Amino acid sequence: MTAETVQETLVSKFQFERLLNQDNSGRRIVLLGKVHGIQALLLAERAAIADDTKYLGQFASSLRNVKSIGDNDIYNWLLACSGPSDSQLQHPDLKLTLIFPCTEKHIKKYSPQGVRLVTETPYIYRKFIRPFMERERDRLTWVFNIIGGRSEQESVLYREHGNEGFLVTPDLNWDGKTMLSLHLLGLVERRDIWSVRDLQKKHIPWLQHMREKFLDAAVKLYPEIERDQLKLYMHYQPTYYHFHVHIVHVRLEQGMTQATGKALGLEHIISQLENMRGDDEAGMADVSLTYTVGEATELWTEIFLPLKEGVKS
Repeated sequence: MTAETVQETLVSKFQFERLLNQDNSGRRIVLLGKVHGIQALLLAERAAIADDTKYLGQFASSLRNVKSIGDNDIYNWLLACSGPSDSQLQHPDLKLTLIFPCTEKHIKKYSPQGVRLVTETPYIYRKFIRPFMERERDRLTWVFNIIGGRSEQESVLYREHGNEGFLVTPDLNWDGKTMLSLHLLGLVERRDIWSVRDLQKKHIPWLQHMREKFLDAAVKLYPEIERDQLKLYMHYQPTYYHFHVHIVHVRLEQGMTQATGKALGLEHIISQLENMRGDDEAGMADVSLTYTVGEATELWTEIFLPLKEGVKS
């Protein structure tokens, strides 16, 4: 028997006792157990998906137990099993998003691209970014479907109606079970606030009220989590131009979406507005914001690259 065979046999003899640890994305677990009556640890981590062309050509057709967990407009979310078994007892090990039909913009978004750090001054915002946002507003069908009650209503966890109303729904990047990776989304009903740029001093009471309600709703829905285990932030630039707040567990892995140059803490924005000079109309449109943009995005190709090269001014 080779050394490799001995190792493989040891794994098959592992007797599970309890889950010792798990990362907040559910991709890595540490199990405590015994092999031949002696304590042992088994660390399991999802392997990377192979990039072999022949394998990828059969990837979609090889999936088993594909189950829809939601859809909205062109977006479809599903769970699936990558193994050969058709057993209904097999736990899904893949979460899928099908964008159909997709556009050239989607293709660019999900393709590898370089990243640049840019500073958006109040002048650049008003002259270039605000008109850009206005053009992008026609791509919000799926958001308005949720707000208008036409889709995903079974996922709405909390709601307050009215011009200052909002709702809380699970972010579809969350599996709905792993508390360390909890990720909720707070969507406002009003349509006059597109991003943090529209926030003004007069919105402070509304933002404070919304923050309290977001925290109250989260801890009520998930009693195992306490208020100081949650953080609230917005993106700038956001993925879509309708104001929304991310509500996540403090231990959620801090990838690019929570990095400096992308995420702005809600409490920080409230404090900035409180200490800002001016009347109630003063706000985030009056400050410079520095953030990252992808080189394939229209923000870079149509605005910041021409500004850098002196084509625009």
